[in-house]
Amino acid sequence: MFQIDLKNRKPIYEQLVEKFKELIINDVLKADEKIPSVRDLAKQLTINPNTIQKAYRELERQGYIYSVQGRGSFVSKKIEKVDKEKVEKLKNEIIKNLSELIYLGFEKKELIKLLEETYDRVKGGKNK
Repeated sequence: MFQIDLKNRKPIYEQLVEKFKELIINDVLKADEKIPSVRDLAKQLTINPNTIQKAYRELERQGYIYSVQGRGSFVSKKIEKVDKEKVEKLKNEIIKNLSELIYLGFEKKELIKLLEETYDRVKGGKNK
């Protein structure tokens, strides 16, 4: 389920956050589905439980998961509250990356096709 790159400069907890978000966004993990306990995931990945706990706290802060006392952590339904600062940061990253692709010679048609393919992949096809 998870592959952590120990040679990566990005901290392990950030890698975990990204992997979980990817699984949630791509509907691999469904709303209200229980995610592995901190202890189980720490054993499975052979990393410190505190690292897992830090990733879970960050996912909960961002609204991707929620905790139920004594039962564990679960995938949240679609995020209701929009973090305007996060959205603005993501938009700026997209603009930066699109600018670089344009500089490298991508045509408008190619950029639109890339956007449509990405949207369809995340949303599960054109019929959704």
